[in-house]
Amino acid sequence: MTAVSRLSVNVNAIAMLRNRRDLPWPSVTGLASIAMEAGAKGITVHPRPDERHIRKSDVFDLAELIEERFPNKELCLEGYPSPDFLKLVEEARPEQVLFVPDDPDQTTSDHGWDFSKDTGLLETAIAASKEWAITVSLFCNPDPSDPEHAARLGAERIEIYTGPYGACFDDADQAAKELDKVAATANAAKASGLGVNAGHDLTVENIPALLAKAPFIREMSIGHGFTADALINGFGESVRRFRQAMGEL
Repeated sequence: MTAVSRLSVNVNAIAMLRNRRDLPWPSVTGLASIAMEAGAKGITVHPRPDERHIRKSDVFDLAELIEERFPNKELCLEGYPSPDFLKLVEEARPEQVLFVPDDPDQTTSDHGWDFSKDTGLLETAIAASKEWAITVSLFCNPDPSDPEHAARLGAERIEIYTGPYGACFDDADQAAKELDKVAATANAAKASGLGVNAGHDLTVENIPALLAKAPFIREMSIGHGFTADALINGFGESVRRFRQAMGEL
């Protein structure tokens, strides 16, 4: 059994459902509590400028929840390093920040950074985050050449975009090819001294093969697949199911 869970539950979808009505349920903090009580290592949220799911107030509520009730858990804020987002990071002081190259209108994060173009922006954001004693992760494509750039900029971790791998749920041959890219990127990150996270379209079905190739992955941020599973099995049981897929139970 792994001593510390890899599972960080992304609760964006919970907030999106709540926002359909002017009501306090489903509760973002309530379901985050259930996930952490069941053994998740922490919570991930991506507060977008239009607050279409997670609101700034949710970020502070989650930070307070973890500080007061779950001091051994982690909050990860995900977002584009705009001045407004960096201000939120400074004020909320999450344990980890994941910088993603998202346009505000994107439905979800669907590509990693172009390190040939975004160096100055990232250097500024990374330096500020380190002043606030926050661990920095950069969203990377499944490309073995990317981790070296992330390490040179001063990031401590990368999160590998696993969307192309997850999209091959009905094509085993293509899934194997995409998995090889993810594993090669993970190994390149490890060789560069970076911690390795993974996220996007991970499920209880495709996680075991990923960890067989890269057992040193330290965190998996899972939102859509986790929420879909939890609609059937419940939040606490889905934590158990994902941790079992990760070989932790």
